[in-house]
Amino acid sequence: MQNNALTRHAYWQACCCLGLSMALVGCYVALAKPLVSVFGVFALAWMRFVIGALAVPHWLRKPAQEPALTPRLKGLLFLESFLGNFLFSICMLYGVSQTSALAAGIILSMLPIVVAVLSALFLRERLSGRLRVAMVFAATGMLLLNTASNDGAPRESQLWGNALVLAAVFCEAAYVVMGKRLSAAMSPRRITAVINLWGCALMTPLALWYWPALDWSAVSASTWGLLLFYGLAASVWSVWLWMTGLKNVKASQAGIFTVMLPVAASLTGWVLGESPDRWQVFAWVMAFLGVALASSGPEREKNNISE
Repeated sequence: MQNNALTRHAYWQACCCLGLSMALVGCYVALAKPLVSVFGVFALAWMRFVIGALAVPHWLRKPAQEPALTPRLKGLLFLESFLGNFLFSICMLYGVSQTSALAAGIILSMLPIVVAVLSALFLRERLSGRLRVAMVFAATGMLLLNTASNDGAPRESQLWGNALVLAAVFCEAAYVVMGKRLSAAMSPRRITAVINLWGCALMTPLALWYWPALDWSAVSASTWGLLLFYGLAASVWSVWLWMTGLKNVKASQAGIFTVMLPVAASLTGWVLGESPDRWQVFAWVMAFLGVALASSGPEREKNNISE
């Protein structure tokens, strides 16, 4: 009885980690827009990885109980960073800047579905009827979330922006699926540190090549504070929370929690001055119903969460 209670507690703790991780991603994606206007895409992405590398160098140390990395795991670590950090950052930042909020929100709504499909294909996870219904709730909420929003992006740039956001969706979905494999073999902290270093190495040449002309003295203290939060949220907190949650939840089920990304992005926009409408409120309800349905029931991993 006590073991069941501990397992249930670990499972709900994992769900909270997954939801909070995607909420952080949504926050920093929304907050990145003013930062991009100051630093540019590549310089901003590079500084994010540098902040992460300086914050957790001690996480690189291999725990005594952790086995040595196989060539396959090393390859997965590189792909995890290349797709989930490097390409996701470039595609999302450029895509959101070139399309409307409406289009980006609708495309982001595909995340839970893409994650579930990739989990079924590559991890051979079975999609239960309950999980399929949860996916419908989550996708419906995301489709409605931005129906009344349009940021006035030029029409001629929207096709390219839409394609980039769609590419970011597949990058994030691959990040979720590969993260499940990695979390079974490595501690969340070490995964976070290693893929952050890979991201820094991949972004450095582009940042040096495309570094913008910038008057550093004109950058306000609030902008530096926002940059610090962006770097820690993107490179440390969200990654560690996600990898921790994945140790006790199936990847297809965890994919439902990606619904929190556009929800949190919209919430951040509202805090910054945007006004919600009734469709967006209804979309929230649908999205959270999907998350609640996905996190209920017996579908969970048998292994315990560990550091």
